[in-house]
Amino acid sequence: MSRTQDVVEDVQRLILDGGLRPGDRLPAEKELASELGVSRGSLREGVRALVVLGILEARHGDGTYVTALDPATLLAPVGFLADLPGDHAPLHAVRAMLETEAAGLAALHVTAAHVARARAALDDMARALVEPRPEPARLAAADLAFHRTVAEASGNPVLAALLDALAGEGPRRQVWDEMHELAGDRTLEEHDAILAAVTARDPDRARLRMAMHMVAVEDLLATTSTDGPAPRRRNLAEAAPAR
Repeated sequence: MSRTQDVVEDVQRLILDGGLRPGDRLPAEKELASELGVSRGSLREGVRALVVLGILEARHGDGTYVTALDPATLLAPVGFLADLPGDHAPLHAVRAMLETEAAGLAALHVTAAHVARARAALDDMARALVEPRPEPARLAAADLAFHRTVAEASGNPVLAALLDALAGEGPRRQVWDEMHELAGDRTLEEHDAILAAVTARDPDRARLRMAMHMVAVEDLLATTSTDGPAPRRRNLAEAAPAR
């Protein structure tokens, strides 16, 4: 095991044991290196690794601090997995399970503010779909806003952070770049059904609607990857669901 790895594990142990708490400033470099029994060079390398992991935050001219250790920050590196090329079917399967459970929990914990944000995301997607050339970036942003709201409404910040890492801005934009625009209408209808179940506080139906949506996304991606983009529709406005 390298000395750098020793530093990483020792600082993590200090945090876990309560020697360092969220927001605490690390001791001076010389002092901490002596305490951990490593060289100052190894300490610097270890600190840099901990900064990348979101455990520490280096503030220019003010030292290094323990972060808030919130789930979103600590789980952000998981997003790299979603960015890797290759078969994403296993990743999608995990995401589908998490999204489905998030929808069920959201039906139990949703607030009026969550409903308003989710509805605003649906409205944004609907407006994007009636444009002559719907922009994938705009559709991806509305899609992300909807799913983030459902995940946050679950009341479980770890679940929400995992979903954001697995299907955040980058992966979601890639999906919309690959899917043909006809998928937008279908996605909007499915989102609307999910929100209706969540708003009705029906967890079983919310899980079912989300599970159906995730299967539909999987099917669309499989079709797009094998057949290429589908032809454009003639009338985007007519295809949009009634609001």
